[in-house]
Amino acid sequence: MIELGGSAPADSGDLIKDVNESNFMQDVVEASNEVPVIVDFWAPWCGPCKTLGPALEAEVIAAKGAVKMVKINVDENQMIAGQMQVQSIPTVFAFYKGQPVDGFQGAVPPSEIKAFVAKVIEAGGGDASGGLDDALDAANAMLDEGAADDAAQTFAAILEEDDQCVAAYAGLARAYLALEDMDQAEAILNGVPAEISSDALIEAAFAQLALARQAAEAGPLAEMSAAVEANPDDLQARFDLATALNANGQTQEAVDALLEIFRRDREWNDGAAKAQLFTIFDALKAEDPIVLNGRRKLSSMIFV
Repeated sequence: MIELGGSAPADSGDLIKDVNESNFMQDVVEASNEVPVIVDFWAPWCGPCKTLGPALEAEVIAAKGAVKMVKINVDENQMIAGQMQVQSIPTVFAFYKGQPVDGFQGAVPPSEIKAFVAKVIEAGGGDASGGLDDALDAANAMLDEGAADDAAQTFAAILEEDDQCVAAYAGLARAYLALEDMDQAEAILNGVPAEISSDALIEAAFAQLALARQAAEAGPLAEMSAAVEANPDDLQARFDLATALNANGQTQEAVDALLEIFRRDREWNDGAAKAQLFTIFDALKAEDPIVLNGRRKLSSMIFV
């Protein structure tokens, strides 16, 4: 079993405190010599504060002691607010080694709150990932070794810790593809938060899903090959052969077949060969020799 978060969660009462002028030095300035301390200036009448405060607290608790947080009511602690030149609320500062090192004003979206807390933790020399990188490596290793079910469980556990983890969404989808559950893989990818849905890893997983659905419908390889031999000018037969080749794990041969279609008629079937090439390229790693050579050959045909 992988411990995703490292040590056990610290008590939230120790991580998050209400601070006033009498204990500001102790709980902010002095405490920041050990770990970074986030200071949230708020007031009971402040609407945005009611959203920002709990979101910050959730990220601090999730960090399990790598950062602490204090809350300062500006109505009751005007001297501190004045010293920190707080002109509007919510205002957030981060202290480390007794000095403010970062901050922002106003309400911000959850993704920016997460990024801010991670940046503060890193400024203090901590690990903002909370051990998730090790868990990702382990899950990917499981998937490479054929343990797709175990990998799926680990990727899902990572997403419970960090619902913005692009690599975990992509990995979970790939695990379900390995389990031949294309509908679940598609559901995972369709559920990716909008702000990270255009990431290259997500696009690659969608490409892998598209190829998997094609593979499920591909005809027998020998039959497709025979059809091309019987009529080399039949571009649909050649395209079907490329699909069957890719489904059979012969990716290079599939790319070659698609390049031949493009060479013969680049506009055939609304550019289907070029579109399929890009789907295959997207599904592979960018540095894969098949991708590098395939893109080079395609470019040479386009710009002749």
